[in-house]
Amino acid sequence: MHFARALRAAGLPVGPGAVLDALEAVKAAGVGTKDDFYWTLHAVFVKRHEHSLVFEQAFRIFFRKRGFLDQLMAMMLPQAPGAPPQAPPPAATRVQEALLAGLDDKLKPEEREVEIDTTFTVSDRELLQKKDFAQMTAAEIAAAKVAIKRLVLSLDAVKTRRLAPDRHGHVIDMRRTLRASMKAGGAFIDLKYLGRKTRQPPIVALLDISGSMSDYTRPFLHFLHAVTDARKRVHSFLFGTRLTNVTRALKARDPDEALAACSAGVLDWSGGTRIATSLHAFNKLWARRVLGQGAIVLLITDGLERDPDDRLAFEIDRLHRSCRRLIWLNPLLRFEGFEAKAKGIQTLLPHVDEFRPIHNLDSMAELCRALSAHGGEAGDPKAWLRKVA
Repeated sequence: MHFARALRAAGLPVGPGAVLDALEAVKAAGVGTKDDFYWTLHAVFVKRHEHSLVFEQAFRIFFRKRGFLDQLMAMMLPQAPGAPPQAPPPAATRVQEALLAGLDDKLKPEEREVEIDTTFTVSDRELLQKKDFAQMTAAEIAAAKVAIKRLVLSLDAVKTRRLAPDRHGHVIDMRRTLRASMKAGGAFIDLKYLGRKTRQPPIVALLDISGSMSDYTRPFLHFLHAVTDARKRVHSFLFGTRLTNVTRALKARDPDEALAACSAGVLDWSGGTRIATSLHAFNKLWARRVLGQGAIVLLITDGLERDPDDRLAFEIDRLHRSCRRLIWLNPLLRFEGFEAKAKGIQTLLPHVDEFRPIHNLDSMAELCRALSAHGGEAGDPKAWLRKVA
């Protein structure tokens, strides 16, 4: 029962009925080898494919040998600098917190009072915005997902050239009008109208995953995962030295599994930056497939191109002409003294519609407001070029 409660706290839909079914399954199958016991519980508790990852981590931690609590506490203590620690598997931290959730209730009140000196530390809100999503606890993932879910639902629908039944339309629908008049024998004719259909425009995201963007790659990937989960036509691409389509990977419901699939499918993570080469690959192979029907392109990069030449100006101009709006999101705008002096930044600025920061939840909120209206003076790229001039 404690294992079932831990699974429920980690995000699996495990109810009392599943617990009773698991007990009956163990009685019927018997407790044999560890693999048999694992798959017996797996057949009962796991209802969806994306739940397998969380169940595997929970089973591995819960039924580990003696001393796993001591090892877990040792991992939390400060250690001398040495080799970089290996990142835990996706959902491991969430499962560990779920398994240890009841330990605080069993401690005495005087043992639960722990004073921690928070000098020279950051607040929990700032930590949540900058922390690696693979290292987040269950509460932090839930809080970030709820906050981001509220940000991605403000995109306005645009009118298409197709017509659909509309009470306030401007075109008479003769077929529906004649069919409706037949009910009264043709004595009464009620005009039916057609209006232009509205549809949410596609969103195409081009995310830079070079070494200079490593602190912002995963938070924005989580943002794209929330957008993909809420909308149908969202296409995501990662680029460093090459272009990679991760649209299918971000369609996984579990955010840990989606980010793990993105990491596994990308070979140039935290490497160099070749914006011109990546934009050329996108314009040649993907532009005609995903930039139809007034698509909005989000270009997330710091603009620090490795080989700034004439190709970059040609490719960004071609991308700008192929979409309805091109929004450049640059984390370097978080600095008050930022100036567009780099050659790559000066090359990109004349060909974008908006130039905005992207480094925290507040900047994501500003982005969502910009998607539902015109950018305004805050996102005007020409203002940054005038400062340099």
